[in-house]
Amino acid sequence: MCYAGPVAGAIVSSVIWGKTKSTKVWWLSLLYWGGALFGVIDHLWNGELFLISGDVGKDLLLGVVITASIFVFWLGALLYQKYTPQLQYTKA
Repeated sequence: MCYAGPVAGAIVSSVIWGKTKSTKVWWLSLLYWGGALFGVIDHLWNGELFLISGDVGKDLLLGVVITASIFVFWLGALLYQKYTPQLQYTKA
């Protein structure tokens, strides 16, 4: 179930991206979908039936930590890009 948080984030950010077409939100959406895919693959790799581990509470907490970590990384990347002139996005 650790993939539940990133899946929720991916769905929400994808809906927001669909309405705004923001490149920044698109990157957040991709990061969340990647986190969700990682969680599903991890559960399949470890042979956990129906993608649910033995300790659902701990697994959901891990999902919250993964989701928050993705968001913090995304914010850090945005800040880094903002203050690094060579990374500035300009439309041609």
